[in-house]
Amino acid sequence: MTPVVAVINTSPDTVEMLSYWLEAAGLVVVSGMSHDIRTGRLDLTEFINAHQPDVIVYDIAPPYERNWRLFEHLRETVFPDHPYVLTSTNAALVKRHIDPALNILEVLEKPYSLDAILQAVQTALERSPNRQAATRRAGVDIHLNDLDDQRRNR
Repeated sequence: MTPVVAVINTSPDTVEMLSYWLEAAGLVVVSGMSHDIRTGRLDLTEFINAHQPDVIVYDIAPPYERNWRLFEHLRETVFPDHPYVLTSTNAALVKRHIDPALNILEVLEKPYSLDAILQAVQTALERSPNRQAATRRAGVDIHLNDLDDQRRNR
């Protein structure tokens, strides 16, 4: 089963760029806009339940406090115990607020390289409860490094 990555961001251009890059690596990408979640145009619980992402790439953008609260809601109530890759224009500020016990695998500061995003997502996929359960059900190993090979061969 192909891994699913949810990209939640404030910028449509960033969502498009990340989607293109991650899809080129063989991943399925679903996306949502932070402001649509905050305003209720996109129900976060329904979105997560419908897509069952393995990893979420979430942007902590200004206003930081509002986007951090939305992230905490997502992490605490909708998508607990799953890995996250966070992006931000102020990674140092975000890192100061992260509890080391959380399943946040990477905080990437903008501008970030697309290879860094892909590597962080691959690392997160290795720790995803969805992927671990699928691997056990299928009785096979998932070799995420194959994603790099697929991307290079395209």
